[in-house]
Amino acid sequence: MMPENFSIILVQPQGPINIGSVCRTMMNFGFTTLRLVNPTKHYKSLLAKKMALSAYTILENAMIFEDLQSALSDIQVAFGTTRRFGKYRNNFFTPSGAAEKLNQTYQTENCALVLGPEDTGLETKDLDLCQHFITIPTHDAYPSMNLSHALAVLLYEVSLMSDTRKNFSDPKPEKLATGNEIEHMFAHMRESLINIDYLDKQNPEHLLRTFRRLFGAAGLTARDVKIIRGLMSRIDWTENQRRKYTDVHHG
Repeated sequence: MMPENFSIILVQPQGPINIGSVCRTMMNFGFTTLRLVNPTKHYKSLLAKKMALSAYTILENAMIFEDLQSALSDIQVAFGTTRRFGKYRNNFFTPSGAAEKLNQTYQTENCALVLGPEDTGLETKDLDLCQHFITIPTHDAYPSMNLSHALAVLLYEVSLMSDTRKNFSDPKPEKLATGNEIEHMFAHMRESLINIDYLDKQNPEHLLRTFRRLFGAAGLTARDVKIIRGLMSRIDWTENQRRKYTDVHHG
């Protein structure tokens, strides 16, 4: 899905601050096509401009429509955002699911993301004009989201699924150490820590089990094992030096 084929449609947006914030969110994620259905007459006010900052050009170029049907006249696929379930209960996308659908199925179609008024959301008559529905799983105690915040969640997911993601890569997990490497490390630890009287010679496994639990939960890599064994080697060397010093001065 290309950003130029993707429109953001706000139905009866009430607050100029929210409209300005929406423009800023759109520009954050590289989307520039905004359509407003019956917006507040103050939609281009100074408040909107202050919130939009350099994204104000999106608002200046926004297309204005009297109703959603007109705004969708050249749109092939519309995703309506709502928390109204009703008859649509089984046809909801999460934001990530909608993003996947957009990028896999609708790569060349003209698509739109439709958001309703801040206080009531989209009405049933508007949802009927949409082919797909998205809900953001918010907490029941306070389910409604600020318009620009909701849009940020949705466009973030769309961007993650798009070519933008190719510019980034999550850290690759390192290869975990083998059982053999880990057991050699514990044998070294046992010897070194008994040597410095840290472990009870009669029952060294008691404390070692705690280390096993800690290291087991961490999931040690081969590099981690080398670092821990390096620490044990340093303890060995320091203890040898201490003993030599003790022998010389008390021999």
